[in-house]
This record gives sequence, C-alpha cells and structure tokens, in this order.
Amino acid sequence: MGNRGMEDLIPLVNRLQDAFSAIGQNADLDLPQIAVVGGQSAGKSSVLENFVGRDFLPRGSGIVTRRPLVLQLVNATTGKKFTDFEEVRLEIEAETDRVTGTNKGISPVPINLRVYSPHVLNLTLVDLPGMTKVPVGDQPADIEFQIRDMLMQFVTKENCLILAVSPANSDLANSDALKIAKEVDPQGQRTIGVITKLDLMDEGTDARDVLENKLLPLRRGYIGVVNRSQKDIDGKKDITAALAAERKFFLSHPSYRHLADRMGTPYLQKVLNQQLTNHIRDTLPGLRNKLQSQLLSIEKEVDEYKNFRPDDPARKTKALLQMVQQFAVDFEKRIEGSGDQIDTYELSGGARINRIFHERFPFELVKMEFDEKELRREISYAIKNIHGIRTGLFTPDMAFETIVKKQVKKIREPCLKCVDMVISELINTVRQCTKKLQQYPRLREEMERIVTTHIREREGRTKEQVMLLIDIELAYMNTNHEDFIGFANAQQRSSQMNKKKASGNQDEILVIRKGWLTINNIGIMKGGSKEYWFVLTAENLSWYKDDEEKEKKYMLSVDNLKLRDVEKGFMSSKHIFALFNTEQRNVYKDYGSWSWPARHRRRWIAGRPPS
Repeated sequence: MGNRGMEDLIPLVNRLQDAFSAIGQNADLDLPQIAVVGGQSAGKSSVLENFVGRDFLPRGSGIVTRRPLVLQLVNATTGKKFTDFEEVRLEIEAETDRVTGTNKGISPVPINLRVYSPHVLNLTLVDLPGMTKVPVGDQPADIEFQIRDMLMQFVTKENCLILAVSPANSDLANSDALKIAKEVDPQGQRTIGVITKLDLMDEGTDARDVLENKLLPLRRGYIGVVNRSQKDIDGKKDITAALAAERKFFLSHPSYRHLADRMGTPYLQKVLNQQLTNHIRDTLPGLRNKLQSQLLSIEKEVDEYKNFRPDDPARKTKALLQMVQQFAVDFEKRIEGSGDQIDTYELSGGARINRIFHERFPFELVKMEFDEKELRREISYAIKNIHGIRTGLFTPDMAFETIVKKQVKKIREPCLKCVDMVISELINTVRQCTKKLQQYPRLREEMERIVTTHIREREGRTKEQVMLLIDIELAYMNTNHEDFIGFANAQQRSSQMNKKKASGNQDEILVIRKGWLTINNIGIMKGGSKEYWFVLTAENLSWYKDDEEKEKKYMLSVDNLKLRDVEKGFMSSKHIFALFNTEQRNVYKDYGSWSWPARHRRRWIAGRPPS
C-alpha cells in the first residue's frame, strides 16, 4: 500500500463510523479510534480546539462534554469558508440537550462533527466526558459511576488508543486519566500521555522526568502542551498566537528546551495522525475478516427471507417463540450466574439477590437494637401484672412468652423488606433481559407486563408464607431446645461448674502461665533463694516441688492481685513478670510483690495475654 493508500485509512474508518451511526449501531465492530479521557479541567477541550484552530466546544460550569463527541478532522481545501464557530458550539449544546435534557445529565449516544480544513491533519478523536466525583446542580448522585461506565464502553476495546490528558500542576500519580488507562491497559501499550498546564507548575518544579518517560512510563510516551489560560479564552486570544507562545515556552524553558522539537500541539497532532494511521493499518486485516464473516452471515439470513411471506402465520409464531425462549434462557442465566458474558464492573441478577440474603438481610436484623434497660422494665411489669395481687415465688411462663413473642414479632418488618428487595431485583433482571426486544416495543412491553404480573402474584404468596413461618414460631415456644437455657439447663450448668471447681483438675481451669518460680530473699540463714514449679490460673497461684505437679507446696488466692511484665535487664535474657496487690498489701507473708524469671522449659498463655 502506497502513501496515498495510507492517507486514505483514516477517512475510510470515518466512513465506517458514519455508516454505523446512521443505522444506529456499530455492528459489534471494534473500530480503531482514539478516545480522549481526563478529569474535569484537565485541558481536554483546549487541546481539541488547538487542533482545529477555533473555539467551538461548549464551556461553563459542570460537565462540559456530556455526550461522546466524535471529532473528524479532514485535511482538504474547502470552497466555502465558515468562520462562525459560535454557531457550531450552540448546535453542539442544543444537540446535547435534546438527548440528555438540561440537567447536565449524560448520554452514550455520540455527536459526530466533521471539520474540513487545509490546516489540519487527517485525525479522528472521540472526546469523552470529563471524570468527576461531585454531582452538579440536579445531576444524579451516581454521576461519577455513570461517567465511568461510559468511558469503559470505549477504552476497554482492544482497538481503542487512549489519549490520557493530565494537568502538570496536580499529582500525576493520582491522575484520573492515567488511573483508568492503567486499569484497562496495564502494560501501557495503547496509551498516549498528554501533559497540560506545564506553565502553571509551582516555581522550582517541572515535569521533565514524566516527559522523558522515566516516571510512570508508557510505550507510546508523553507529549507536553501549553493551552490558553481562562483569561486568554475570555479575552478571545487567537489560537495561532497561543501556539506561537507555546513554542516559545518550550524553547526558552531550561527543563524542556532539549525536548522542544517533541513537544507542543502541532507535534501532538502529527504523532496522533501517525499513530492512528499505523494502528488502523495493523488492525485492518482482523477488521476485514470480521466484516466478511458478518457479511456471510447476513447473506445467509437474506437467503432465508427470499421466499418470505409477511402474512405467513407459522413464521411469525416461530419467531415469537424463539424470542420468548431466548428471554427465558437469558433470565435463567442471569439468576443462576452462568451467563456467557460476565459483568466485571458491578453485581447483577442472582449475585445481587445473593447479597440481599447474606449481607442486607442480616444487616437489617442487626439494626433491630433494643434497650436492655427498657426490656428489663417490661419483664418486671409483665411478671408483676401476671401475679396480680399475689406475690409469686417463680417466674411465670406467660411473662417469658409475652416478652419473647414481642421480640420475635420485630423480625416481620426485616423479612418483608427482604422480600421487597428480592422482588425489585427480579423485576430489574426482567427489564435487562428484554432489552434485546427493543426493536419490538409492543412485544417487549407485553412480555415485561406478563412476567412482572406473575412475579407480583408470587410476591403476595411469598409474604404469606413468611408471615406463616413467623406465626408458627410465635405459636409454640420450645423450651426443651438445646439452645434454650431454662431453669433446668441453668441448674445443670451450675452443677457442672461446681464439680469442675471441686475436682481441682488444673486441665479444666484456665491456665495463664506455667514455669519455674524463684523466691528470693527468704533469708541468708535459709539459703537465700529457692526454685519451685508454679501454675498460675485465673483463681490462684500454686507452686510445686517440681514440674510433675504432685507435691504442692502452697496455694495462694489471686484476689485483688494484678499481673504485669517486668522489663528484663540489659545483660539478662530472662523474661520476668510480677504479681502485686492492688490494695497495697503484701502478696505473701512479708513480700509486697513477687517476680519470676522465666527459666521456662515450657510456658504458654491460654486466652488473652495479661496486661
């Protein structure tokens, strides 16, 4: 293919885009293109206007670009010259409002704008809405996620180059454009970096490392540009003069003068023309194969309709049954989670219902907080009211049942709310599955009505069953259940605890520490110090002759005693802890406190370590 053929590649793709736009679909083709992404006020609009050489994009507060703008630049000599680009801007605003309304909403339906000029290079860019986090005016609260979803529709396609526009006067590591590019293009193969506002950086700082592709490197590199300031725009500064000022900036700046030939708007436009042309050339074989495959499929479908009779009831019935069956298959896949196309950006269908059961419903139950003080008061009143003028010896069963039933009844509302949330998700799933029927609006409407009516009928039956289940629980209190701690079970547990205490079996008691105990200062005449094996529990401290724990020497209650670790000495490798009395009394005989060096052959902590 010669140079002329290469020059025709971009116009060829432009014609494909126009054709698919005219029929209202893209025929599932991943056309090679360049998508412009960036945060609000990153300078995207100024870059595009510099390419055209005219002010033509809407400006103002909020989201400026609210629909994708397919900007097609065509290098050509025109007969008639149009110089009123204000009219173009007003038309873009009007066309945007026609689809999105005037509340600064957004829409994925693109606006096509073609500019013929001898001063531009063949280039096609898709300008996407700037990323934002705060809704403006009466924008929906989830505007950030709506914009993100729209961007993902473009930048996730393998044939889409990403022009990531980031301002130099903010932290590039947190750049919205680079973040989303990194997410969909982790190797940086499809991303071209553009750094704006280099002239607005703080004194003593520069973006040299980024422009030299040393920091946050991209395979296609970075290009720096200097746009007009807001003051220049308000003052209607000529773009030609602005480009001259941009050139002067790069030539005179000490950090960028060695890069001047590879910076600026004209160089950026030239690079994008080359990159897009090469990209189209590389993707054209695959695109051609896909088109041929679709053409064969369409021709086969056309052959089936050669003998088609519109009034043939059998064909109509067959087509209707196929669409109904496809709806049923799609609905089942969304609920069961076995869909062919799995959504990686948000939960849908069965996954959302699963979250309701395992996250939302338990959360609603946890929210049912009760005031313990109020509950105790109610119990007291219930017992007294049941006894009447008599003074009872035992807690009446009726008081227990009255209080418990009152608590059980509280779960009715969360259960009904859970049913409502599931019904809402089912209806939403129905609407998602009927999107394929949008070419048949009456069929779609009727199918949604029939299925939704059936779901609503089942909603009533489901709520009846849920209420019946709660009524069953209220009808009989099973006090013989193993989880119920009644008088008998409480007495049995108390008896078991007493037996454990009486047995003195150390294995049944919480052991805090074991080890060797050294009693110091027992008297010079008595040997100075002696070692014993100790066992410290939550109730007492016992020490034995040795670690076989057979010959007990003494047992000391640890009531009012506290345990603390003692810092070891500089030359000591022993771990030491001490016992001391909180009431300023001696711990044992004439000892105010004890400490133990851990000459432990074995020591462990059961439960929470002591403070």
